[in-house]
Amino acid sequence: MDPYLARQTMVEKQIKARGITNPRVLKAFLEVPRHLFVDEHLKYRAYDDCPLPIGYGQTISQPYIVALMTDALQTQPDHKVLEIGTGSGYQSAILSKLCADVYSVERISPLASRTRMILDELGYFNVHIIIGDGTKGLDREAFYDGILVTAGAPYVPEKLVEQLKTVGRLVIPVGDQDIQDLKCITKTEDGITEKSLGGCRFVKLIGEEGWEE
Repeated sequence: MDPYLARQTMVEKQIKARGITNPRVLKAFLEVPRHLFVDEHLKYRAYDDCPLPIGYGQTISQPYIVALMTDALQTQPDHKVLEIGTGSGYQSAILSKLCADVYSVERISPLASRTRMILDELGYFNVHIIIGDGTKGLDREAFYDGILVTAGAPYVPEKLVEQLKTVGRLVIPVGDQDIQDLKCITKTEDGITEKSLGGCRFVKLIGEEGWEE
């Protein structure tokens, strides 16, 4: 498998064909080597149109869903973004190509350590991984231009909305433990507006303002 050709096929057939056309987003997906973020025995499936297990009961999301969430965030080069759920680090790497700094909160220490090594090897040094409860956000670096949550929540955590800048965007799956609605929430001076991006299925968002473990 030629990884670059596999990424080209992924971008054309899974992402661009489904309506995501932002050139910056497409370029990031062409550049980030997704196969390096999955286990060795699954590398041959790295560019398939599906999620894959990464251990600890977690997954690397389907490429299209990663692209849909990234596109909805409307990230700019000078933006500061908060990611809840570092996981494999693939989403972090994509965001690192699109903004100035990514602060990513992960609750599973061994997963965070493994991901940090991968990101360092690839030179994605503007991703900052913090161990903690992502449902509380990360107060010390607030406020954020965008917040992206990579796990399904029972409701929208208030602290995440509080840590958004005005006109900032929060992309989060909300629903029950089996299926969620992917929401894009924009914070305005008058409150928040909400848009549905469609149904999805994520692992549970564990934490004080999420599901119990």
